Amino acid sequence: MAGTRAAIRYAKAILSLASEQNNADAVNNDMKLIATSIAENSDLSNMLQSPVVRSSVKKTVLMEVFNNTNALTGNLIDTLIANKRISLLESVAVNFNRLYDELQGTQVAKVTTAVPLTDDLKVKVLAKVKELTGKQVEVKNIIDESILGGFILRVGDIQYNASIANKLNKLKREFTLN
Repeated sequence: MAGTRAAIRYAKAILSLASEQNNADAVNNDMKLIATSIAENSDLSNMLQSPVVRSSVKKTVLMEVFNNTNALTGNLIDTLIANKRISLLESVAVNFNRLYDELQGTQVAKVTTAVPLTDDLKVKVLAKVKELTGKQVEVKNIIDESILGGFILRVGDIQYNASIANKLNKLKREFTLN
């Protein structure tokens, strides 16, 4: 919990600084890159979390991996290392992206399907979610074959589950209760 609050504070601070310097877009792109890189690379994630790896090694690796980033992003990495909070880097990046989207009035709609969304269906989902929320929406398609069919739509804290797996589970519960 304390780590999450600290990550949010760092994210707010870097967003504020980036906005003042008109670099928020560039830093947002850096944070997206950092968040996806750490999430997709277990070696990088383990290295950042490891208490055995020295801070100087972590800094060298991060500066090598993220060498084309904005100066503010480099300063954030330096600050996290100096404060012995580099393990929060992924959480800071994710929180930064969320806060940036809120600032821009954009929401991310996560659509989980068994197969990839077609472009036509993606446009329909965008239109419906924009109609429901009144905000700009970005669709992120997550593929999960275990839902069998249908979809699960999540926008903010609202979730609509129209998956076949969910309907089968409801039927199963009904039959076991009766």
